Amino acid sequence: MGELPPQVQNLVAQLQQLQQQLQAVITQRAQVEALLRDTEQALEELQKVDDETPVYKAVGNILVKEKKEDVIKELTEKKETYEIRIKTLQRQEEKLRERFAETQQKLQNLLSPQAG
Repeated sequence: MGELPPQVQNLVAQLQQLQQQLQAVITQRAQVEALLRDTEQALEELQKVDDETPVYKAVGNILVKEKKEDVIKELTEKKETYEIRIKTLQRQEEKLRERFAETQQKLQNLLSPQAG
């Protein structure tokens, strides 16, 4: 068997690139989902404590006393940001999967013997 035609080589390279991009998006989404879970858990815990309980927030290597309502507001904003980011990553993942499938189909069409 000889060398692969340039068109086939190009499609194989595209598939590899799409696979790498897809893996990166999946990894990013998993990281943001973990941040979202942590934020949701923190919000749940804050709801359990009464308003008089001191609340501390990590800032670098120190803990700073904050108003409970301010921390809840900040965490809620983070949560919303993470949710938007996850939706964006999910859309990117879907598009990459579609492009991967299309490119894979093109490659299969090129490699399969023509009927007739």
